[in-house]
Amino acid sequence: MKLENLRPAKGSTHNSKRVGRGQGSGKGGTATRGTKGAQARAGYEHKIGFEGGQMPIQRRLPKFGFKNPTRVEFQAVNVSSLQKAFDEKGIAKFDAETFVALHLAKANQVVKVLGNGELTAAIEVTAAAFSASAIQKIEAAGGKAITEDAE
Repeated sequence: MKLENLRPAKGSTHNSKRVGRGQGSGKGGTATRGTKGAQARAGYEHKIGFEGGQMPIQRRLPKFGFKNPTRVEFQAVNVSSLQKAFDEKGIAKFDAETFVALHLAKANQVVKVLGNGELTAAIEVTAAAFSASAIQKIEAAGGKAITEDAE
């Protein structure tokens, strides 16, 4: 192996022409950048969303609405799902880990139990929030609804 026989690994080079390497290369002079202007200069960087001086789309489109940065997004779980879990797996105590294990919520989600469906099992449920109808159904079946802090 000699120095003049060294070649880059196959697939590592993609450009067939090296620009800006003199007039003999066929891409010398302006090196395909055109003449004058910021883009012809070295070190040119445009801002994100820059459209060549045209009014950018994020300024052309109207803004409306409000996104509350402190809003707590709940994952809803119905009492019918709790009854189904009790019937199929015999689970009588529900908490955050149980909801994740049953795929009713993800690990970082805050759970709110809703009162959709029927509940006959006496179960103990620990969740961040409950609807009034869910509390009523859980307690009517002889269970307990325990509210934990949602952080």
